Amino acid sequence: MNIIMLGPPGAGKGTQAEVLSRKLGVTTLSTGNILRSAIAEGRPVGLNAKAFMDKGQLVPDDVIIGIVKDYLETHDLGKGCILDGVPRTLAQARMLDEMGVAIDAAISLEVGDEAIEERMGGRRTCTKCGATYHIVANPPKVEGVCDKCGEALTIRPDDQPETVRARLSVYHEQTEPILGYYKDQGKLIPVDGTASVEETSEKLAAALEQLS
Repeated sequence: MNIIMLGPPGAGKGTQAEVLSRKLGVTTLSTGNILRSAIAEGRPVGLNAKAFMDKGQLVPDDVIIGIVKDYLETHDLGKGCILDGVPRTLAQARMLDEMGVAIDAAISLEVGDEAIEERMGGRRTCTKCGATYHIVANPPKVEGVCDKCGEALTIRPDDQPETVRARLSVYHEQTEPILGYYKDQGKLIPVDGTASVEETSEKLAAALEQLS
């Protein structure tokens, strides 16, 4: 089963993808990792993308989707995969279909903008090991200090209020239209993402069981 995770920034897509990956025994594939793998292996699609990157240009949608297709065709993923970071636009979603990349389910974590701003504003990240915390949901044992390595915690630039609002605006404009696309195909699974991680995981698993 090939699954994509949708939802606004900070909705918990990465967390739920990890839970699903363990539960279903499938691989989580990030666009960045697929791209780096294609370049490292010297695959034509990877070298094509690298040519854009070396010029400081964005990799075009069709090249990104071509890399995803190539990876799925040349690697044994067993039971399937969870795609992280693609598709990001309606054009990419259509290209996946046109290139024959089968998507079985599109999970949409439903979280409102106000809740997203509260979540991301409370996130703290270790400057050394990258461990993440939340001042309410997952606070460190000592305020401002990483439990794992003892280094200082900071607010990432991406989590600054003005940046969060800008990212939400981009999501609503560019990514949200994908929801209707997969809904029309009968593949969209909306899941309330405002509950705890555990409760959201249970809802998600129940929805997938009904699909299968």
